[in-house]
Amino acid sequence: MDYNSALDTALNRLHEEGRYRTFIDLERRKGHYPHAVWRRPDGSEQDVTVWCGNDYLGMGQHPVVLDAMHEALDATGAGSGGTRNISGTTVYHKRLEVEIADLHRKEAALVFSSAYIANDATLSTLRVLFPGLIIYSDALNHASMIEGVRRGGGEKRIWRHNDLAHLRQLLEADDPAAPKLIAFESVYSMDGDFGPIKEVCDLAEEFNALTYLDEVHAVGMYGPRGAGVAERDNQMHRVDMINATLGKAFGVFGGYIAASAKMVDAIRSYAPGFIFTTSLPPVVAAGAAASIAFLKGDGGVKLREEHQTQAKILKMRLRGLGLPIIDHGSHIVPVHVGDPVHCKMLSDMLLERFGVYVQPINYPTVPRGTERLRFTPSPVHGPKEIDSLIRAMDSLWAHCALNRAEASA
Repeated sequence: MDYNSALDTALNRLHEEGRYRTFIDLERRKGHYPHAVWRRPDGSEQDVTVWCGNDYLGMGQHPVVLDAMHEALDATGAGSGGTRNISGTTVYHKRLEVEIADLHRKEAALVFSSAYIANDATLSTLRVLFPGLIIYSDALNHASMIEGVRRGGGEKRIWRHNDLAHLRQLLEADDPAAPKLIAFESVYSMDGDFGPIKEVCDLAEEFNALTYLDEVHAVGMYGPRGAGVAERDNQMHRVDMINATLGKAFGVFGGYIAASAKMVDAIRSYAPGFIFTTSLPPVVAAGAAASIAFLKGDGGVKLREEHQTQAKILKMRLRGLGLPIIDHGSHIVPVHVGDPVHCKMLSDMLLERFGVYVQPINYPTVPRGTERLRFTPSPVHGPKEIDSLIRAMDSLWAHCALNRAEASA
């Protein structure tokens, strides 16, 4: 086989379909988020505003987080030195897991190197713990959940997105005695819609199923203490396992699960994705713990209120232009384009002409024909930044001869 030719064919296919992904070389500067410097391929520099970051609240630049990380760095050095079982468990890891468990009102928590690994390792390991487990997975679950369900083997059922009648139908069709788990998300990041947590928990209780909720795009953002949508909806106590990230609203890095002490102990003891992975550097664990603690308090309440306000303003301004936004009431603001080439073209022109950085979201992240630009406003995207974005979108939408449409819900 001509391996180079096969690689050329695979890469050319992505280029032809408008799906080839490029990395934008950004230099974030402390205290200036969401502004950054783009280093162009020719070596020149351009100031840009980041509109697609997941540091939703700007905590990656917050003094509380930075001070905690400096303290840990000076006290312990860089890396953790091993897996949690060897030498990679420190006071910082234990403190972080205590903060997480308290945040979600669970008995225990377990930190992973990413929320992707936490989903993959946990969902695949549950098959070992509960032989014959049937997993009911929402059709729009994240790739990490899909991989964890697939890799664990065994029976799975895919229920139509947020379709409770379909979920009930699938549950009724299976053996009442079989162990069951319903896996879903609280905020689906591509459309920004919410999962029906209460109704899923009702079904789980009726059919004696466990619940597994991904709150990756919700922690820090919703609820009185920032524990997520389950806290906002007073359903947190009904969810058996919660997965989330430390790398979005908390502004640092890593992922975790929170559950009963017995469930966490079993995952800790059986999941290869946890056992054989070097633990987070203490400096990262320290920053994450400080971020969680801050967002639980009054400072977090203020940031969440400011964030929701900015998201509403952006939606209103985009809707005023007649652009086809997708609005489900969350902080995520997708603008539907529907074509991968146009989507990439818009992204490139926004960056090069207006200094607005927003990545195109194309297949396979979203289905073909639903390509979109996905904006993530934050409390530090103020009137000036929003005005610049609106002017840029108005100009380019007309330039690209794209249809303007009523906002979709």
